[in-house]
Amino acid sequence: MGSVTLRIGALALAAAGALSGCATLREPGVAALEGRLSVRVDGESGAPARSLSAGFQLLGDAERGSLDLSTPLGTVLARASWSPGQVLLVTPQGSTRYTDLPALTRDLLGEVLPVAALFDWLRGRPWAGAQSSRNQPPDEIGFLQLGWQVTLARFDEGFVVARRTEPPAVTVRAWVDRP
Repeated sequence: MGSVTLRIGALALAAAGALSGCATLREPGVAALEGRLSVRVDGESGAPARSLSAGFQLLGDAERGSLDLSTPLGTVLARASWSPGQVLLVTPQGSTRYTDLPALTRDLLGEVLPVAALFDWLRGRPWAGAQSSRNQPPDEIGFLQLGWQVTLARFDEGFVVARRTEPPAVTVRAWVDRP
C-alpha cells in the first residue's frame, strides 16, 4: 500500500470524525458507529483522483473520541484518537501528533474537512454548530451545511453521502451498520 493510500486512509479517519483505548471512550447510551467508509478527493489540474475504502469504527464526539479504519479482514490501516488539544494518528509507518482534527485534515488534504459535523451527518441530522438548509431540489432528501450537500435518500439502509463540489471536490460515502 503506497503512502498516498495511507494518507487518504488517515484522511478518512478524520473525515468520519474521528482511535486508541476505544473501550474507555464509550459513554453510557452513546453507540459506536461502525460500517464501511469511502473517501474520494478529485485531482486538480490533471492530477489523478485519490480514494480509499475501508471499514470503520467511530466512538465519541468531535471533542474526545477515536476512529479505526480497517481492511475487510479486520487489519487496522490507521487509528486516530483525540482529546482537547491533541490528536494522535497511528499508521504502520509510525505516529504523528496534531493539535486538533482540522490540523490533521489540513496536513493530509491541504484543506480542512468539517469533522465536527460528520458525527451528526452519519446519524442523519444536521450539525447543531452551523446553519443548514434543505437540499435543492427539495425532493432530494438531505440538507446543505458548511458548503457540503448531505444526501440521506437511502439513510434507512444506513447509506449517507456528503459532497463538496468546491475544488478539489470531495465525496465521503458511509454505510453505517444498523444494530
